[in-house]
Amino acid sequence: MSENTSSSDPATVGIVGGGIAGLAAAYRSKQHGHEVQVFEAADDIGGLAASYETRGDPIERFYHHLSKSEETIVELAEDLGLGEAIEWRVGKNGYYVDGEVHPLDTPWEILAYPHLSLYDTFRLGMLTLGVDFRGGYPAFDTYDRLEDFEDVPIREFVVEHTTERVYENFFDPLLDAKFGSRTEDVSAAWLLGRIKFRGERDPLRGEVLGYLEGGFHRLVAALIDAVGRENITTGARVTDLDAPSGHVETLTTATEAGTETHDVDAVVVATMPDVLESLTGYACEIDFQGTVCAVVSVPEPLTDTYWLNIADDSRFGALIEHTNFVPAERYGGEHLLYCASYVQRPEEELWQMDDEEVERYWLDGIADLFPDFDPGDVNWMEVARNPRTAPVYERGYLDMVVPYDLSEEVAAGVYYAGMASRAQYPERSLDGGIVAGFECADRVSAWAAGTDRSPVGSDDRPDDRLDVVDPGRAD
Repeated sequence: MSENTSSSDPATVGIVGGGIAGLAAAYRSKQHGHEVQVFEAADDIGGLAASYETRGDPIERFYHHLSKSEETIVELAEDLGLGEAIEWRVGKNGYYVDGEVHPLDTPWEILAYPHLSLYDTFRLGMLTLGVDFRGGYPAFDTYDRLEDFEDVPIREFVVEHTTERVYENFFDPLLDAKFGSRTEDVSAAWLLGRIKFRGERDPLRGEVLGYLEGGFHRLVAALIDAVGRENITTGARVTDLDAPSGHVETLTTATEAGTETHDVDAVVVATMPDVLESLTGYACEIDFQGTVCAVVSVPEPLTDTYWLNIADDSRFGALIEHTNFVPAERYGGEHLLYCASYVQRPEEELWQMDDEEVERYWLDGIADLFPDFDPGDVNWMEVARNPRTAPVYERGYLDMVVPYDLSEEVAAGVYYAGMASRAQYPERSLDGGIVAGFECADRVSAWAAGTDRSPVGSDDRPDDRLDVVDPGRAD
């Protein structure tokens, strides 16, 4: 099928990448009546949602939770019969400063935080509520347009819109944990969008977050079943896309069995942009950072906090005690926590360490923060790493987002649903991957039906509205 088809003439859609975005694109395309084939270079499906085994439920190799603003993944779970498995729990937040854990969930805990004055706390609160209080008079529309702050350095913005102490004693350690040496490059638009992304709060308990009972691997498994295992090929690296007449017609894969060519009417590239560039020549200018993340099984919890940001010098960026969020009983009584750090360059010492070195380095780091912790008591520890887990949301980022529809830039029938898509702004997430996959599948279907237009109400730029909530996390 080389020309636009009607909805009664299904398209054949090739999907590059078997992560959550690729599976979502395949699922939606099948809903539209099209034939799909997913090609995944690795031997496993699921990408960053892969899991480890425990004495009970599996646990994700990289920490996952949902914010209340993430609605598409909840709707998908309901469609797949997993709606009742979405649990909404309070994830307690804390800040480790000067050797002490300061809870930051309730208004009185925030007011009691000793490293901000009452005025600092007030100005921070106004920002998180979307109120511009510069000049002493409240303005409620200053932050409506994210693009107005796209080229504003984040430090300059925070100091002007709150106080110097708010930046130094609150935001700076969070930003350093997330962006490290790239912090000065980050835009104020990202921070405002990030504030919008955060979930709703229970004023008496803290932030409400979601988790899928049994683990997010259940969502991946349900998508595989819905797409059809026969329509997914692992160990198949896509090496070429061919569009001799200006419209993609074939893709080529390399497997252990050799090279194969597949006829397609459309291709959704649901991978990192370096793969897109290797296949099409389309160069994305967005920089990405890597992550080293370990899951540690310990006999007892360290704190009663889920997410602990660390202002003191530390060997990792954050400590996430998963079983202070999801009960340890789900994991056969194991107490599970994550240690995680972002890596800006592969030359960094942490990235150069092997897994055993990371284990020793981080277990000693936990002991530095909590002197009662004995590394010898650890049941087990697994280290995962990925060189490209999140974009660096630098100034000018919105201009570098890769469009969903690459018909003008590459060839007709080529679509992009990877990490550099608009759905992963202001923060990468499973929900963003699903949105990107759906957006591309809807565009393929519109083309196949002969309408050749984007879905109603969507474009390739982030929503510039702002609905601010709590920013206090470095994930």
